[in-house]
Amino acid sequence: MREASTGIARWLALAAAVLVADQVTKHAILAAFRHGEALPITPFFSLVLAFNPGAAFSFLAGHDGWQRWFFSGIALVASVVIVWLLRRGGSSMYLCGLALILGGALGNVWDRLTIGMVVDFLLFHWRGWSYPAFNVADSAITVGAGLLIIDSFRPRRVDGAPAKGA
Repeated sequence: MREASTGIARWLALAAAVLVADQVTKHAILAAFRHGEALPITPFFSLVLAFNPGAAFSFLAGHDGWQRWFFSGIALVASVVIVWLLRRGGSSMYLCGLALILGGALGNVWDRLTIGMVVDFLLFHWRGWSYPAFNVADSAITVGAGLLIIDSFRPRRVDGAPAKGA
């Protein structure tokens, strides 16, 4: 049996908070930077305005625009499935992971639908190496996926019996 959740509203509020934080930070960067402009914060971290018309790590970024609609469609279908999963309930870690992924997916799909590409601005680098720029939505998706992975290794209760190893 799954752990009781405190209701879907709490998790949808978390997803909405991620979406708002993502959009507020992107709008601040868009207002303060020109494309490609960077502001070094530390020797290994900079703020930079970059646009990604593709997916993670600029996958399919060089194509002629069909990927905008393709990735938007995937994100919207995934969002519907995630809301359905949130309604089913589960452990707090599982539901938190889903909510973070939902908020992040909606943040990036908003960019795709409104400006045609995702705004990225967080850049880690060191001595000529740099990780691809990313944003708050990407961070939420990554943390959410990590929580789902960790939760998948947790012992489960079956038919009201105590979990093995518990």
